[in-house]
Amino acid sequence: MKTVSTQAAVGMPLAHDLTQIIPGQYKGARFKKGHIVTEEDVPVLLSMGKEHLYVLELGADDVHEDEAGQRIAQAAAGENIRLRAKGEGKVELLAACKGVLRVDRDKLLTLIEDDAVMFATIHGDQVVEEGQLLAGTRVIPLYVPEQTVQRAEHCQDVIRVEPMRHAHVGIVTTGSEIYHGRIEDKFGEILRRKFAALDCEVIGQIVSDDDEQMIADSIHRMIEQGADMIAVTGGMSVDPDDRTPAGIRRAGVEIVTYGAPVLPGAMFLLGYWNEVPVVGLPGCVMYHNASVFELVVPRLLAGERMDRQAIKRFAEGGLCRGCAPCTYPNCGFGK
Repeated sequence: MKTVSTQAAVGMPLAHDLTQIIPGQYKGARFKKGHIVTEEDVPVLLSMGKEHLYVLELGADDVHEDEAGQRIAQAAAGENIRLRAKGEGKVELLAACKGVLRVDRDKLLTLIEDDAVMFATIHGDQVVEEGQLLAGTRVIPLYVPEQTVQRAEHCQDVIRVEPMRHAHVGIVTTGSEIYHGRIEDKFGEILRRKFAALDCEVIGQIVSDDDEQMIADSIHRMIEQGADMIAVTGGMSVDPDDRTPAGIRRAGVEIVTYGAPVLPGAMFLLGYWNEVPVVGLPGCVMYHNASVFELVVPRLLAGERMDRQAIKRFAEGGLCRGCAPCTYPNCGFGK
């Protein structure tokens, strides 16, 4: 930035906004930062008392904030992301469809290593809606060197949205009290509603006694009927007479974890029968709008094969804050 006479500033960009005041008529920015001074501007500037101006000294390869922000956003945007320019170099990144937001945290940190580049996102691994604002970017100075933009452009696919598949879900409900008709099952109805909100179809529900082989057979029947995911309810605690986890194992399900660092949802089970996810859902899923169900199931529907470490990582942020009103379905718990 340097100071020059107003007449000599023609063709140069202003370094800051210039305010004009006309008593009783107008007060505001007459010329914006970055405005290229023209011959026609000189009389106006002189009438504003500006005989000297602060102007920017540009290098041959300097890039304006509008172009820089657009290029950085285009590089960072992965699948199912659309851009929206907001002016003054700001660019927003929006979800082009409903799905699970993925943020490459390592790439994000590399992207903002240069203090001239700003890029901020919402938390990843949560369900986002079409059109939802996910991130925003800009460069801090009005102009940045070309090499700054090129370095940022190397950080590609920083964020993306993974659509969730339309899955066919089979429900296996365990418990002698339900099997023998002593009480009415309420869990199935709630799961139908939760899965419908994720664009999934419940193709059937089987009620099983507290018998390991019956539970295993019920899981196999649901798979034979075309279930892409199995949700097992009932008997997920550690009581000796809760046979559900043993029945899931007898079905040949490879158990990833029995237990999760999530509240509500600690007694959660995740396993796979070949490529079919099997989730053992504790009773809290029935009573809470946001629980381990909302953290795990969308990611499974987006095609992620979650392992034990993925579940363990819920330890940070896995405590529901009990917001009122509940922000489900875009809840990331403590995120």
